[in-house]
Amino acid sequence: MHFTLADLAADITQNAAESGADTVELEIRETFSEKAEFRFVVKDNGKGMSGADLDQAVDPFVTDGLKHPGRRVGLGVPFLIQTAFQSGGGWRICSVKDGQSVLRGSAPDGEADKTGGSVNRPGFASGTAVEAWFDSANVDTPPTGDIPGLFRTVMLFSGPGEIILKRCRTGGAYPELNYEVTKSDLAGALGDLEDASSLALLGKYLRSLEGDD
Repeated sequence: MHFTLADLAADITQNAAESGADTVELEIRETFSEKAEFRFVVKDNGKGMSGADLDQAVDPFVTDGLKHPGRRVGLGVPFLIQTAFQSGGGWRICSVKDGQSVLRGSAPDGEADKTGGSVNRPGFASGTAVEAWFDSANVDTPPTGDIPGLFRTVMLFSGPGEIILKRCRTGGAYPELNYEVTKSDLAGALGDLEDASSLALLGKYLRSLEGDD
């Protein structure tokens, strides 16, 4: 089970990394103005999902049995949905497959789409965007967790040639944040990201971006 919002974001991002995508994007946004909110968006340019595929993805009693052999119930997306609802938030999944766009979510026609529109944009002609948001002031909202640790974990996911991380934090007593890093840039500066010395430097750099150094 998941214990933090960072864990949820890591789980969904790993799904995207395993979708056959060559580019995966994770964006974390926190706002502390009129309403305290934590929101994340995961996009990939993988093969995408049909409406039937999406319906299965949100069903906790459906699994292909391949990703986790021997486990009969998949709790990735269904658990995300449950947590979002219990935390006073919501969710949305948009996917493009074979030129057809499908949308599922708690507010597909209500709240303004904050995924940045369709995944159908340069570099994302097909694929999936998963968005979830949580009321940070709700007593049932899990703790945020370790964001620099999340970003370091995501950078080490195998599969995609490019991983893009975006971070934004506004309002409240916390310092505002707005930055973007890519796997290609970090690898160019640090070398093999799985090397022990590179891992240490990567962790230190990501924490410095958060003001944790």
